[in-house]
Parts: sequence; structure tokens; C-alpha cells
Amino acid sequence: MSQLERHVETLSEDMEKQRTELADLIRRYAPKEGSFQTAIAPLFMARYESPSESLPAVAQPALCIFAHGSKQVRLGDETYTYDPLNYLVVSVAMPLSGKIVNATVDNPNLALRLDIDPVEINALIAEAGPMSVPTRPSGRGLYIERIDTQLLDAVLRLSRLLDSPKDIAMLAPLIKREILYRLLRSQQGHRLYEIAIANCQTHRVTQAITWLNAHFGEPLRIEELAREVNLSVSTLHHRFKAVTAMSPLQYQKQLRLQEARRLMLADGLDASAAGYKVGYESASQFSREYSRQFGAPPLRDLARLRKIV
Repeated sequence: MSQLERHVETLSEDMEKQRTELADLIRRYAPKEGSFQTAIAPLFMARYESPSESLPAVAQPALCIFAHGSKQVRLGDETYTYDPLNYLVVSVAMPLSGKIVNATVDNPNLALRLDIDPVEINALIAEAGPMSVPTRPSGRGLYIERIDTQLLDAVLRLSRLLDSPKDIAMLAPLIKREILYRLLRSQQGHRLYEIAIANCQTHRVTQAITWLNAHFGEPLRIEELAREVNLSVSTLHHRFKAVTAMSPLQYQKQLRLQEARRLMLADGLDASAAGYKVGYESASQFSREYSRQFGAPPLRDLARLRKIV
């Protein structure tokens, strides 16, 4: 298991004031525990009042910031932690789970999420031209970055618009573009840049991920998927694992098992029906792979989940 190192410094005095104001805004627009969409469509405010662990789900591209508290995010066997000092960016849709460790009613964790549209990144790059985006070998499709005063200021100004609804239509798109611009100019901005550049291998891997997310119940033929995204089989395997920490087959398997788990928990399907619905032809194979993924066979795992969900 690997965990990204985090800075131990505190925020500057000015940034601490910004963080405090942002936390107050989140308290008002997330008045109780849960995640709430705001009047700015891609902006969500969240309040966590107790330790919790979320089920794995396919997370869409987004910027995630904590104004108070912290969260652990898990991708495969890797754990990433973010807090008021460090923001999280998910640049590619991929299965993630999350964990809140320390939160109470009197001292809730407060966070926001701004969904990222790759089309908007593409348009920004096309309009702005070369932006001296740092280039380096690509890594995972999510990353932790140290927050700076310019990004925090832009996020705070976007959040303040919730208090002046008449200004949202005109000003929110401008501030969102500024936020994307600052993310692109950050030390790891190349990861966002690459998902929008059509002739880039990472963009092609993103296309493969999109296909798998939509067709995970179908048989996976790697050669056909590689042709679909215009990569060799070996390059697809290498680049896919670099972005997602999994091979395409492992990724598909995780999607299948997560969906089967959701179907059993939310829709009441039994194990054999859920396994068949997500693409398994053998109930015994489904049970074996489910146990390896979640640490227990379906019935025992569901009993545990119903106690904590």
C-alpha cells in the first residue's frame, strides 16, 4: 500500500482566513450531514458528522477540497489523503472508495466538490494556446496537490456567488475557467492537460476507461479494445495500469463486482442473479472473485454492510 506524502506546514494567515470563510459557506449550504448540489450546477457542498466509509463507486473527474477535516480515498491498493492543505483531483472516471475517520456533530468535516468537464478543458486549451503546462511522465488518474492562495481564492469567490444568485449566470463560468486554468498550471497540471489532447496516449486510455465503464458486463477482448482506442495491446496494458493502478481486466472485474454488490444491497438481488446480471456465467466464479475483492462471500459481506451503511 502506498500513501502520498503530505505537507505538515500550516496555512498562511491569509489562507487561513480564506479557509475559515469557505468552511462557513459550506456549513450554510450543507446544513445537515450529506452532499448537496448548489445553485452552481457542478458545485457540491458536503458535511460529515460521523466516521464513515463509502462503498466503491465510479468517481467522475472533479476537484475536491476540504475546508475542515480530511478524507482517505482508495484506488485499488493505494490510499490518498487530502485535507485543507492539499486538494484532490480526479482526472479520469475510475472506481474509488472513501473513508472519513474523525468527524462529529459538533466538529463536522466540511468539503466541496467541483465537477470537471474535459470538454471545457479542451476548449480552454484551444482558446488560450500554449500555457507552459509542466510535462513529465504521466501517473495515476488522480493526484494530491498542495493548495495555493490563487486556487483557494478562486474557489472561495465561486462559492461566494451562492450568496448573490443573480450573479451566478454571468460570473460562475468565468471563475470556473479560472479554476481550470490554475489546475492546468499547477505542478501536476499535465494530468488534466493530457485527458483533453486527442493524440495523447493518456487520452486514448481515457477512451478505453469510458468504454469499460459503459460495457463492463460484456466480454472483454483486449485486442478489440486496443484497436478501438488506436493503441497496441502492450501499450494499452502499460498506460492503463499507469493511470488506474489496474490492468483493463482487473478494472472490468472491479466494476462488475462493485455493481453486483450495489444490486444486492440496494435492489435485493441474490448473489447468483447479481453475478449473472453483471456478466458472470458461473456462480462459483462470482463468489470466489467477490470474496477475494471484499474479504468475505456475498451473504456475510452484505450483513456487515447493512450494519454500517
